Amino acid sequence: MTATAPAVEPSTNTPATLHAESVAAPVTPDALTRIADMLESALSSSREVIDLVITTFAAGGHLLLEDVPGVGKTTLARAMSQAIGGEANRIQFTPDLLPSDLTGVSIYSQDSHDFEFHPGPLFANIVIADEINRANPKTQSAMLEAMNEGQISVDGHSHSLPDPYFVIATQNPIELEGTYPLPEAQLDRFMACTSFGYPSAQAEAAMLTSADWSNPLDRVSQVCSAREASAIRSAVRKVAISDAVADYLVSITRSTRGHESVRFGASPRASLHLAAMARARAYIAGRDYVLPDDVQVLASPVLAHRLVLDDAGFGSGDLNRARQIITDIVSGIPVPRA
Repeated sequence: MTATAPAVEPSTNTPATLHAESVAAPVTPDALTRIADMLESALSSSREVIDLVITTFAAGGHLLLEDVPGVGKTTLARAMSQAIGGEANRIQFTPDLLPSDLTGVSIYSQDSHDFEFHPGPLFANIVIADEINRANPKTQSAMLEAMNEGQISVDGHSHSLPDPYFVIATQNPIELEGTYPLPEAQLDRFMACTSFGYPSAQAEAAMLTSADWSNPLDRVSQVCSAREASAIRSAVRKVAISDAVADYLVSITRSTRGHESVRFGASPRASLHLAAMARARAYIAGRDYVLPDDVQVLASPVLAHRLVLDDAGFGSGDLNRARQIITDIVSGIPVPRA
């Protein structure tokens, strides 16, 4: 038995949409562009943030949203899940949350005279992990296995998670009481990290005058199925990176390891994640090859949250410092000819 159960908001989609049972027919990047256009018209988020969400999903990674409350982090995540189909679960993380509250439990069945596994809220195509830094380290580690391995372990048995699988985690950097800062090892599992910032004055005024401002999700419809989304991810992995662009990318990540203001730089996993994001951006742009520009644009959201700075504290201030360091590094490395 578990302690207090997490606050979970399941979607209304059927379980049949959970798995990409077979390889879907090839799909074009136009589906991702249509999703981005729809989210931009329905939400007050900037197009830059929306594009990063789409790119991270297409690259097969997970996204960390760090910002103040009330700017639409959870709404954007739910809108994304609604647009790609499949099942979505939202989990409100709290200090008393247990790993079994996320993964599920095995319960003895009188009918079958055996233990039956009851999946937890991690079993969804898109998992919205609200205020993940409020969970204790043991529960955070359960989320880490799900993100990194695409499976969870319960009572010595492994259970595969749905495909596609996408975690959008949020954390509030201004309230530190009762929080457990994510360790560097878990931050490294997030392919990208971004902040929303406040909407423009025009966007905020439009929210007040809109007839359906209270439920912007009503303006978001499904664009593709879970199987098609899985096919998109497979197509992204086929985008080519030349030797010159690969060397350029590695030069950026290696420069973070020797920077005078950085205690621990980006890991080799960071290089792999930056390459995956660059492939996704190229695919969305309709190219089958990566340009140096793809690497430049994505270097900050992919690398900044992984840096451990000298005299680092906790909060958005250090993240902004890390972003500036990445910007300075990128500007100082010669760009190869594609």
